[in-house]
Amino acid sequence: MSRKQVQEDLESDPLLETFSKAQNFYDQRKSTVIGAIVAVIVIVGGGIGYYYYASAQAEEAQQLMSDATTAYLNSDYERALSGSDADFTVGFQQIINNYPRTDAANLARYYAAVCEYNLGNVQQAISYMEEYDIPDGILGVGPISFHAVVTTDAGNYEKAAELYVKAAEWDENDSTTPYNYLEAAQVYHDAGNPEAAEKYARIVVDQYGDSNHAGEAEKLLGMLAVSN
Repeated sequence: MSRKQVQEDLESDPLLETFSKAQNFYDQRKSTVIGAIVAVIVIVGGGIGYYYYASAQAEEAQQLMSDATTAYLNSDYERALSGSDADFTVGFQQIINNYPRTDAANLARYYAAVCEYNLGNVQQAISYMEEYDIPDGILGVGPISFHAVVTTDAGNYEKAAELYVKAAEWDENDSTTPYNYLEAAQVYHDAGNPEAAEKYARIVVDQYGDSNHAGEAEKLLGMLAVSN
């Protein structure tokens, strides 16, 4: 898979797209969001000290994500990662290090992985993805698939293929499932594992024959048949 294709996939990743919309909503309605957090803290009562601290940490991390995300969206990956001393902004790395238990820091790990990948730092991207807590449902598919991409680039084909299978089965549907099964089949083929390649290509053809990926799966099956 080319870097251009990977970038296009990331731009359409529902997780990153959803967060960008949420960040805009937050920036426009910051006072309301803060008020809601304070209201929750008051209701908690007995654990107010802890919850105030946790909420304050989440609030600070969320605020800091804005500049880093803007730099990311502008493809300024170095600035997105490390921030700018001149502009007094922080990047994803500082958010991860200073607010490690917040949801913002977890998402920052994914953003940081994408930044490192685009900067050509494959091993660093893998490290961030290994620390990332994958969300349930369709929002988790893109990150797992991306993890497979960087693992492929690192030359670990068997592991990458396993990740593609994981992505295919994380949220089974007629779009992302056949795509990731096909990627798994192709990477297994590159890894010299024709049995696994045939298995997942066959799933695409038999179970997702109407998908856009069935034709490529049939071609792969034909190649495998000839090679045998």
